[in-house]
Amino acid sequence: QVQLEESGGGLVQAGGSLRLSCAASRRTFGMAWFRQAPGKEREFVAAITWSGGSPYYADSVTGRFTIARDNAKSTVYLQMNSLKPEDTAVYYCAAGPSHLASPGTYNYWGQGTQVTVSS
Repeated sequence: QVQLEESGGGLVQAGGSLRLSCAASRRTFGMAWFRQAPGKEREFVAAITWSGGSPYYADSVTGRFTIARDNAKSTVYLQMNSLKPEDTAVYYCAAGPSHLASPGTYNYWGQGTQVTVSS
C-alpha cells in the first residue's frame, strides 16, 4: 500500500500562484497530478517519474505548471502559476507503475485538495 497526502490547495485570484505537495509513504515508479471540476471527468495534469525521466504535461497547463520531485522526502510538487478560473478543481495526486495520462494506470490516490481561482 502507498499512502498519499496532499496539501497546498486554497483560494487564489486569477494570475496568482499556488504550490501543491504530495507526500508518499513509499515511492512507486511514477507520480501524477489529476484534477476534477464539478460535473466533469477527472483529467490529467502532469506526471513525473522518481528515476529522473522527463516530466510531461497536459496542453492546458504547459508553460504555467511545473511538476517536480524531492526523492529524499518522497514528495512531489505541482507549482501552478498564472492560474485561471478554469483551473478551479479538486486536484488529486496519484502513484503507480507508470507515468501515463490515463487515470486507470495508477493504483493509489490521495484524498484531493481544492483549488479555487477567482476571476
